[in-house]
Amino acid sequence: MIVRNIKVPTGNICVMKGDKGLIEFLSIGDYGKDSNIKADFLGITRELDGVPNGEIMPLSEKWVVTISTQYGCSMNCKFCDVPKVGRGFNATLSDLTNQTIEALRLHNEIKQTKRLNIHYARMGEPTFNLSVIEHAKKLHEIVFPYIGDSLIHPVISTMLPKANNNLIYFLNKWCDIKNNNYKGDAGLQFSINSTDDEQRNEMFSGNSLSLDKIAEIGRLLPKPKGRKYTLNFALADNYIIDAKKLATLFNPDKFMCKITPLHKTKSCADNGIVTTKGYESFTPYKKTEADLKDAGFDVIVFIPSLDEDLGLITCGNAILSGSVPKVKFTDIKHDKHI
Repeated sequence: MIVRNIKVPTGNICVMKGDKGLIEFLSIGDYGKDSNIKADFLGITRELDGVPNGEIMPLSEKWVVTISTQYGCSMNCKFCDVPKVGRGFNATLSDLTNQTIEALRLHNEIKQTKRLNIHYARMGEPTFNLSVIEHAKKLHEIVFPYIGDSLIHPVISTMLPKANNNLIYFLNKWCDIKNNNYKGDAGLQFSINSTDDEQRNEMFSGNSLSLDKIAEIGRLLPKPKGRKYTLNFALADNYIIDAKKLATLFNPDKFMCKITPLHKTKSCADNGIVTTKGYESFTPYKKTEADLKDAGFDVIVFIPSLDEDLGLITCGNAILSGSVPKVKFTDIKHDKHI
């Protein structure tokens, strides 16, 4: 049952009662790749000097549902507000299913969409929760009563936790789902941010594997069908990205790179982590993009609008942490007795 529903310019942030407490999910739209990405390998070559606020695509074109895989998170990333919710413990399979259904039920008028993205990325480190694997296998069955046989694209983003003894098992299971269950139409993203292990230890509070260890895992993964596996770089000021080093560790035939700004979370503000001019100019990304391309990588630069970031729908945000959107919003439902 949804106990809070906040309408922001690009969709809804919802809190519902889960099996173990309160859990948070998103139902949002997207501006479309012609508005918010630069990707030369896709033929989208213009530079992005910020992304203006605007109208999202119809949900019948693209619908994004972002669900929580844990209640809170124990990774303690310095740029993320989710640890403020509490230590991470796993959502149940029922929780994952109910978040998905409640997100779709927000728009009963949508009977079909050309693309439903399911991101396991609102709260928690997904690789700790093996129910994610079962949920992804059942997604077509779960969504069919609401949007029929619409194309589904599930995506996992992981910080590669040291403490997860099942990490390689989980990733291999996910790659099997990507390559076989979804015929390549699923995503796997590694949060890297810097090629300097000292910087990575600081930003991930020592909880992520070293880059060498991550590269070892990457070499074990099967060749991806469809889109390559993604190395994500949230590019804060002074973060080191050595493209030549990266190419010796990760095969550009198997991995691509994505560059984004650091989102404007409270934790980023508290810890002085910022992408200067990252929402208004392409300058912060220009050299890194060029270096990565020269090293052989396909590169996507993705920049959200301020409506998206200040609306708290971007990664690293959670209203259960006590934050509220910094854009115009409507609290459609707020059960004060939760």
